[in-house]
Amino acid sequence: MWAATDKASRADIRARNPYISPMEAFLAQHEGSVRLGVFLGILAAMALAETLAPRRPLSVARGFRWLNNLALIAVGTGLLRVVFPFLAVAFAGIAQAHGWGLFNRVAAPYWLAVAVSFVALDLVIYLQHRLFHAVPLFWRLHMVHHADPDFDASTGIRFHPIEIVLSMAIKFGAIALLGAPALAVVLFEIVLNATSVFSHANWRLPLGLDRVLRVVIVTPDMHRVHHSVIRRETDSNFGFNFSFWDRLLGTYCPQPEAGHDAMTIGLPHYQQQRRQGLIWMLLLPFTGAPRPAADQVTSPVAGKVGAKPRVGGRAL
Repeated sequence: MWAATDKASRADIRARNPYISPMEAFLAQHEGSVRLGVFLGILAAMALAETLAPRRPLSVARGFRWLNNLALIAVGTGLLRVVFPFLAVAFAGIAQAHGWGLFNRVAAPYWLAVAVSFVALDLVIYLQHRLFHAVPLFWRLHMVHHADPDFDASTGIRFHPIEIVLSMAIKFGAIALLGAPALAVVLFEIVLNATSVFSHANWRLPLGLDRVLRVVIVTPDMHRVHHSVIRRETDSNFGFNFSFWDRLLGTYCPQPEAGHDAMTIGLPHYQQQRRQGLIWMLLLPFTGAPRPAADQVTSPVAGKVGAKPRVGGRAL
């Protein structure tokens, strides 16, 4: 990581790019501690909120699911450390040192470079999410996330280790093209971790507050639609941080057809597989069933095979 570089190399980076600040150096040096602290804080807060005001009853024992979902993210984090000698913030420092990307070649106010990079990285994650639904090989990895029979904060960390590695590689490419400042990258990584947990929380937010928040950010009720068993709903609401990408790009679905209390969570093929252990999740991409065709998904409300699914008035 950038934190592992010596003082001379950090001084060289600042000499090459005047946008490097002591704050960036500090955040890069302590990225792991900052991200872990925010992640654990949000996870604990959402676990408490789910306990005090649950949105839906869970169908699987909470302890079993949380233990295995946490174990999965631990395996993913370990694989990430093995595959990449440094992570996103450190890579931003390397890009700055070599003059890679837009903001390392075009003079722009520092605040503008940070803000544009943050928003652009969020768009990249939205597009990546759509890609992982559209490409069958990527879907086999991503379906580990969707096969969860329940929806709560632990679902927000349930990603196959190979998907985590691919996601980091995509971030590297985006950082290299943007020349994103290290501050933008570390802020984005912190916010992404926090909003992934928040947007998956089984928390009954007041409807008025949900309506206000989802104008800008993805709320649990908005993202829960994405985990519906109905294919056209699964292929909607792809955002993690900002909610407006789905509205702008035609993938917004305001509410599930069956309602939040009656909707079925998960994937059709795994409704009987309730106790999903760590080994089962790790092997699922290599043994799992393919996605059903988009025009062969039966609506539990209509009770018949729907036509070509549409979200936000546009065919998917």
